[in-house]
Amino acid sequence: MEKGTRELLEPLPPSAKLVYYVLDAEGRFDQTGLAEETRLSTRTVRFAVEKLTEVGLVEEGLCPRDARRSVYQAVPPAERDAAGEAEAPAESTAASEADSTSAAVAED
Repeated sequence: MEKGTRELLEPLPPSAKLVYYVLDAEGRFDQTGLAEETRLSTRTVRFAVEKLTEVGLVEEGLCPRDARRSVYQAVPPAERDAAGEAEAPAESTAASEADSTSAAVAED
């Protein structure tokens, strides 16, 4: 496992780590499948998936057989890195625009 993945997992609860390891090793699962595989309650799985999604380790998609259900899968490190690089320039542009706006206000 990569160092970046470990750093993202470190502050998460043990249930989230277990769910991530299952998704990383086994592939895609729905909430019920994750609960069966990990032997966690569906509520705990839902909480773990929410935390993993927040930090970008897991993504949610639609179940091909039933559009009412969601399936979850681990985000590959290469995709996480590419997404992080794409967001960084936008953030720096927004910050520089905010600085120029505040400078213009200060001049008035």
